[in-house]
Amino acid sequence: MRTPSRSPLIRAPQVAAAAPAGHTAAELATLIDLLAAQRPRIDTVTLGHGRDAASSAAVQAFARAWRARGGQVLTVVAWPESAASWLRPARRFAAGDPDAWVVAGAALGWAQMSRRLRHSTSWDPARTFAFASIGSTDIVRLAGPGTLDGLRGAAADGGTWQIGRHSITHAGPQT
Repeated sequence: MRTPSRSPLIRAPQVAAAAPAGHTAAELATLIDLLAAQRPRIDTVTLGHGRDAASSAAVQAFARAWRARGGQVLTVVAWPESAASWLRPARRFAAGDPDAWVVAGAALGWAQMSRRLRHSTSWDPARTFAFASIGSTDIVRLAGPGTLDGLRGAAADGGTWQIGRHSITHAGPQT
């Protein structure tokens, strides 16, 4: 667990707080495939999402698909787009030692949540997978250097993306 020298809160909104678009079938299938391909095998997941309708629907769809494969969902945590503190949702999200975390949300809310996770918990972005709404350059800029290194996810077209060393790399869908 890190001991912060200053608050991880982003003080001034540095990006418009727009609600994410709804997820696609290709995106959901790719996300499930990303988790299923991991070794050691991923069985238990904790799910997290912003409080907007699209993010909630994406996580619900993932939970149904994951359970249909025989996987377990330990908990589902929703976080606000803006708050005085993300400590309570961050602790709930990081608890339980899941095999992986799966997230959906808008840039600003996830940046705030991930900064609190890195400063206050043992959460590991390399064990975290996300919907397309998280895979933006705004996330990398807002969260700050090193906060999200290793986080990966699915693009709306069924492609993939991964964050590392101050950048985000996208790969097209497999044909």
